[in-house]
Amino acid sequence: MRFRTRARLALATLLTLAVAGAFTGQSASASGGSRDGKQLTVMTQNLYLGSPLTPALTATTPAQFVAAVATIYGTAVFTDFPKRAEAIADTVATEDPDIIGLQEVSKWIAQPLVPGANPPSYDFLAILQAALAKRGLDYKVAVVSQNADIGPAPLVAPPFGCGVPTSPTAPQCVVTLQDRDVILVNNDTSGLVVRGSATGDYVAQQQFTPPGSTPVSFARGWAYIDAALNGTSFRFATTHLEVEDFPAVQEAQAKEFLAGPVHTGGPVIAVGDFNSAADPATTTKPTTTYADLTKSWFKDAWDVNGGDPGVSCCQNGTLTNPTSELQTRIDLVLTHGSVKAQSAHLVGNTPFSSTPPLWPSDHAGLVATLTLPGR
Repeated sequence: MRFRTRARLALATLLTLAVAGAFTGQSASASGGSRDGKQLTVMTQNLYLGSPLTPALTATTPAQFVAAVATIYGTAVFTDFPKRAEAIADTVATEDPDIIGLQEVSKWIAQPLVPGANPPSYDFLAILQAALAKRGLDYKVAVVSQNADIGPAPLVAPPFGCGVPTSPTAPQCVVTLQDRDVILVNNDTSGLVVRGSATGDYVAQQQFTPPGSTPVSFARGWAYIDAALNGTSFRFATTHLEVEDFPAVQEAQAKEFLAGPVHTGGPVIAVGDFNSAADPATTTKPTTTYADLTKSWFKDAWDVNGGDPGVSCCQNGTLTNPTSELQTRIDLVLTHGSVKAQSAHLVGNTPFSSTPPLWPSDHAGLVATLTLPGR
């Protein structure tokens, strides 16, 4: 097992400095070579639920909707989150973030209703945690925002024994898609303490109505933790705003985010998939959300990179494109208060496999190293 405990590394550093101090007359704390205890590395990653939902959103008849569910579920199986989770866990092992904000932490719940059917279910959070633990990493779930809960819907998946139903009311299998945002905290970070947490849903929500059914909400929300690093308090929040196809809803959610969970007197770090292009020229559907966030309250950690476009979205829906299709920068690390960005870089923006899926997600992740204010 690979141990990467920062407490051990910090102890080794202090011992080295103490020995050096014995010969120079300096103490370890006075030497200026040790970590000052205010540096925090954070990561944001949209895991990708595994398939575009467009076929279901555009279906106009019950038969089209059933076919759409079959396509969506089949694509999610094909994009193989267990394989992608291994690549994401490798990135976490390399980057060693203290806190991770995750979006589209999906849960596919497939249920057989006839003998012999065996459609697989996928709990992305459990799968990723297992991949992290396999690498000797210890990330605890600090808070979970429960978002959309869509289904159960009839599932046709012949490879798993789920045939075409004999009637609309007698499916052989059904499937439910649940969406979550999650914050993970590194238990190996010395001095990092979680003091509280909260979640909530936005008032503004986009809905769609499956043919022959009742309206379904995407139920987007937010989650945050109140934490401290070596006594310096801060709030860390994650969210996933509505897509740019529904600009009014997205922009309203951004205003709620600013007025609610991140409106606090202390330092704030907010990460997530904000679905609003930082550079409006990179999209045909610009929204005001990025400007609303960064001109009124937040600083963008990516600013340390000057003119680097930092595009993070999006690969194609099947993750089979050999050449990157990232075009827009919508995955952000934002800061408020006396939090200073030291560095920021993309991860997961190169193929990790020679066979599909080629990419860890349809989004690149983002890692930033920040300095918290002094106490």
